[in-house]
Amino acid sequence: MGHSGICFSTAVDLVGRIRKREISVRDVMEAHLAQIEHVNPKVNAIVTLVAEQAIGEAEQADRTLAAGEATGPLFGLPIAHKDLVETKGIRTTWGSPIHKDSVPDFDALIIERLKNAGAITIGKTNVPEFGAGSQTFNPVFGETLNPYDTSKTCGGSSGGAAVALACGMQPIADGSDMGGSLRNPANFCNVVGIRTSPGRVPKWPVGNAWSPFSIQGPMARTVQDTALMLSAIAGPDPRSPISIVEPGSIFRQPLDRDFKGVRVAWSKDFGALPVDQRVTDVLESQRHVFRDLGCILDEGEPDFTGADDAFKVLRAASFAQSYEELLKTHRHLIKDTVIWNTEEGLALKGSDLARAETERTELYHRVRRFMESYEFMIYPVSQVPPFDVTTPYITEINGVKMDTYIDWMSSAYFISVTGLPAISVPCGFTPGGLPVGIQIVGRYQDDFGVLQMAHAFEEATGVWKRRPSVVDA
Repeated sequence: MGHSGICFSTAVDLVGRIRKREISVRDVMEAHLAQIEHVNPKVNAIVTLVAEQAIGEAEQADRTLAAGEATGPLFGLPIAHKDLVETKGIRTTWGSPIHKDSVPDFDALIIERLKNAGAITIGKTNVPEFGAGSQTFNPVFGETLNPYDTSKTCGGSSGGAAVALACGMQPIADGSDMGGSLRNPANFCNVVGIRTSPGRVPKWPVGNAWSPFSIQGPMARTVQDTALMLSAIAGPDPRSPISIVEPGSIFRQPLDRDFKGVRVAWSKDFGALPVDQRVTDVLESQRHVFRDLGCILDEGEPDFTGADDAFKVLRAASFAQSYEELLKTHRHLIKDTVIWNTEEGLALKGSDLARAETERTELYHRVRRFMESYEFMIYPVSQVPPFDVTTPYITEINGVKMDTYIDWMSSAYFISVTGLPAISVPCGFTPGGLPVGIQIVGRYQDDFGVLQMAHAFEEATGVWKRRPSVVDA
């Protein structure tokens, strides 16, 4: 198997071949490092690389395997971590010049779990500054480019992770999602990203351990690989008081399912959001797939009144909590959108927070009642296809002006407010060759059901198999 064959194998296949000793962990590592050397300069996805360390750990993994002691569902898989998550002894910058030389002395919980599952760290992936905004650029490392068109953005904030996956530089990736940061870049890069239920992947360290907004989760090129990684990082931990008690092993069950008679709600625009026609056309072209699977498909959506206000207020409050002190000491080193969002949070009153929590509660119950009739909801992931990488954020869609730097991602953050699991899975391409994903939303804590539906859609369409031309250039 050549190095391209290794790099575009599924994670499930690689783990199986490693365990059968058909291929060594070192061979897998060397192939991915060669792919990084070849492709990364064209897209700038991996911003910190620890190649020598990774080779050493791969050799140790081979010795462990030879001794019959290999453990963990991700054994031998290379992975680069999002540069918002702490990695012991490896630079973690948050895309900020304030932290450009920061080297943590501990691993975040998700890193602990990935290592315990047998994955091997190869470096860090690029992010927007402090993860703010769904466009990956920062003053430390610059912008990450979309591998399907390097003049376009890859989305964000898990942008580097999505590009590294699409280009065969890693088989699995970790990411995080407050308002779409796992789903949007997956959607823009023809890979899979799931916003897991709050608490499904316990998060530590975190400033507000009770918050359901910013979650961590897996990305991969296929749904099955996404489920495999989720099996390693899900499960309870006392450091996260909202963690779900179900073990991660439930995600290693087969994803195959008969969807005959399953009721699904379809909406092209959440009822009223502006959506670029190129996105709508791709989604409509695959609408038949759900009927072909046996689903009963109805047009409709719950009432999302209050979702926009609740998200913006609670997001602003989280920015105030995270960046108030930095604003006092390093304002000149912080980008304007982070300053604005933090000041919005600092200006909030108790009545604003009370209103947002009421809106969030009322929305949850409206959606819950709606989903008593429908097991899944199908929506656009993002309201636009990938846009010019020199554009910081979208300011207008279909003639409708966006009030803030995040409004163009309403289709993702409306779902964040509900707390429901949602996945972006490849759906098709625009006439210009830009990827478009489809968003599948499930019932309360039914992450497994979401993966099953996404797997069925993926199997029926095969869109994920289309590689970006940049890998062969």
